[in-house]
Amino acid sequence: MNTHTLHATAAPGPAGKLARLGAGLRRALPEPLLLLVARLGIGAVFFQSGRTKVEGLLTIKPSTYELFRSEYALPLLPPELAAQLSATAENVLPILLAFGLATRPAAAGMFIMTAVIEIFVYPDAWPTHLSWAGLLLPLIARGAGDWSLDHLLWRRYHKEQA
Repeated sequence: MNTHTLHATAAPGPAGKLARLGAGLRRALPEPLLLLVARLGIGAVFFQSGRTKVEGLLTIKPSTYELFRSEYALPLLPPELAAQLSATAENVLPILLAFGLATRPAAAGMFIMTAVIEIFVYPDAWPTHLSWAGLLLPLIARGAGDWSLDHLLWRRYHKEQA
């Protein structure tokens, strides 16, 4: 029995009921599910944005270059390079997250993009960017979880090493 279960069964009254409810929710919403939802949720936001910047697989639209020359103008990167990096990242990193492959680097890349957007492009959109960070930070800290290619590859690697 883990400590959560011990507390849930030992505590009397309302505290015990809340502890049992918490234990039940942890069983119903296991960490791999929460991390999968985070991966798919934030991935969808970035992927949809990325798809507006390209045609076909990864052919960047002329309007994307114009967007980076005017509205998204960044102080450190030429607009053409920024457009290419952004469009590629927004189309590739979400796919990695969906499969749970290279999750930490993919989430870190999206977190850096979020910070750049917040600082240089839309500083007043901090509530949206904070919600993105709230989905990305657990992925950076914990990885993709058990329901991922990262986990399968890690297990296979350690099995081969044994």
